[in-house]
Amino acid sequence: MKVRSARYLKGAVKKEQYPREERPEVAFLGRSNVGKSSLINNILNRKKLVKVSSTPGKTRLINFFEINNSFYLVDLPGYGYARVPHQVRDQWRGMIEEYLTGREPLRGVVMLVDIRHAPTPADMTMLDWLRFYGYPTVLAATKADKVPRGRRRKALQVIAGELSLGDDEPLIPFSSVTGEGKDALWRQIQGFLDR
Repeated sequence: MKVRSARYLKGAVKKEQYPREERPEVAFLGRSNVGKSSLINNILNRKKLVKVSSTPGKTRLINFFEINNSFYLVDLPGYGYARVPHQVRDQWRGMIEEYLTGREPLRGVVMLVDIRHAPTPADMTMLDWLRFYGYPTVLAATKADKVPRGRRRKALQVIAGELSLGDDEPLIPFSSVTGEGKDALWRQIQGFLDR
């Protein structure tokens, strides 16, 4: 897909604050510090549209980005970060659940996992939850450039096995540094938007 325009539209904490103009949406979610902001910047060919932080847990809103004046990419807060108060984690969980359970324009979800690590219980719970609600999901195994090519296949097999991925749940190795996986991810996103 050719990204002609990309702009931050707004942040929201509840559905009353979501964009009123309903356009197709693709949501991005993953554990804190999995590289979500870097991935979104990379696929949009922008360096600083989404704020990147070395401190996990910085995304505290549901952020809407308008792409090509025709659809939204939605950046959800990271989950599983232990160094924030329980009250804040509960608030993030509530925001994510409210968005995912009641957002009619949502066409699909890009779930990020770190290729260097086996999925966490939080990853497994999140994917089970997405399956329960029937969201088409693609998994992006981020930070692929940090794993030697000879070890990637094994790393991907571990992730696929731990998450019991089905044929309809693609797992794409992705690197924000090299751009690996960018075209494959866009094909999946385009498939969501064409639904």
